[in-house]
Amino acid sequence: VQLQAYGGGLVQAGGSLRLSCAASGRTFSTYGMGWFRQAPGKERDVVALINWNGGSTYYADSVKGRFTISRDNAKNTVYLQMNSLKPEDTAVYYCAVARNHIPTTDPINYHYWGQGTQVTVSS
Repeated sequence: VQLQAYGGGLVQAGGSLRLSCAASGRTFSTYGMGWFRQAPGKERDVVALINWNGGSTYYADSVKGRFTISRDNAKNTVYLQMNSLKPEDTAVYYCAVARNHIPTTDPINYHYWGQGTQVTVSS
């Protein structure tokens, strides 16, 4: 089982990036998925969550209204559209597969993780 996250990069404040996370090895269409991020010296925090069919989403307060999580179960892929980026969004972003169809905010409830993709927002 592999999760491949990509789409990160360097962008100016106010810009946009779209992260993708493609899963291979098995289908995750019945599992919740999430995006987390970790800045240097800080804990890994939840960014956005999506349930198994995309009908329910959750966003951290810091990204609400700017980020959008979505998924395409036919492609076994989850996305994170990030708009109006701020320097404080700079971090390594990780995608993860939850242990069941309802994702939670605690990283301990995820059993597959991508390798992370760096997002750097310059001021």
